[in-house]
Amino acid sequence: MTATTLPAGDARPSAAAGGLARRRRGGRARVLLRRLGFYVGTAAVAITLNFVIPRLMPGDPASVILNKLAQRSQVTPATEKSIRALFGVPDQNLWQQYLHYLSQIAHLDFGVSTAYFPQPVRELISQGLPWTLGLVSLTTILAFLLGTGLGIVSGARPGSRLDSVLAPLATFLGSMPYFWVATMLLLLLSVSLPVFPSQNGYDLNLGPGFSPAFVTSVIAHGFLPAATIVVSSVGGWLLGMRNMMITTVAEDYVSLAEAKGLGRGRILLAYAARNAMLPQVAGLAISIGTVVGGSLLAEAVFAYPGIGYLFYQAVVNLDYPLMQALFLIISLSVLVANFIADSVYVLLDPRTREDA
Repeated sequence: MTATTLPAGDARPSAAAGGLARRRRGGRARVLLRRLGFYVGTAAVAITLNFVIPRLMPGDPASVILNKLAQRSQVTPATEKSIRALFGVPDQNLWQQYLHYLSQIAHLDFGVSTAYFPQPVRELISQGLPWTLGLVSLTTILAFLLGTGLGIVSGARPGSRLDSVLAPLATFLGSMPYFWVATMLLLLLSVSLPVFPSQNGYDLNLGPGFSPAFVTSVIAHGFLPAATIVVSSVGGWLLGMRNMMITTVAEDYVSLAEAKGLGRGRILLAYAARNAMLPQVAGLAISIGTVVGGSLLAEAVFAYPGIGYLFYQAVVNLDYPLMQALFLIISLSVLVANFIADSVYVLLDPRTREDA
């Protein structure tokens, strides 16, 4: 049995294709490394600003904060010690304070809250984060799926009866501010018709756990904040997807698919919607990044015990350690989400790596 040898003319295209694939992989890697370097640098700037801004206050920032706290109530030695530890020892130079600050961040030590004294800031954030992640992440994904699905249907046949209803409705919903929607739902479904609770994350008479009564209470208390977020944000997703679909269905490759006799549903989903969804996916990644910050207005109106309500309380009570920690966490989470969105674009769209 003799081995079959390929003619030289067949080997050259195969080698060329392999070289092209390697160059593409190398281009993607260079672009991703460049983006990673950019976001690491941006994160370093955000961390440094979080250190510098409080120290731009006139005089010793710890003394300024202690004086403000003393105007409202007596400052205990423990409070003074925690605030001075958070902002560094005034006798140290700025570089030593910066190193101390970085060491605290590395150990997730954000000091002690002055509004919830003597509770550590890290403990407060760990308590509020699950509520925010559970509420805002689920409602963001729900609004994305609902708005994107309706946008595909509406944009596939622009000018149809359904589109003439959905497009104005989405514009109307998108123009309503969060606090107005929250207030209207509160008045309608909690005050006029007492169907859902008006505040808190669960019935305070129940002990937290996975009992049916507690889970039911959590769902009932989370309904109005969740409805507020979905109603306020679904219009934006719908309009974005509708506009992209109108542009995409007019492309030549969609006309070619129709000329080849492919089914209408397959053309819309596998050809038009697949490409039109790229901006939506990037927008979802950025929205997921801001989830950590919570929905400030919705949580504040319903006193929902998440990060947004915690941030509101920190501002009202001038709780600088808590504000500083939340600002840092929100900044870093947004940067991570943007990096993920950029990476997805690099992998899906060859135009983003043409200059690599």
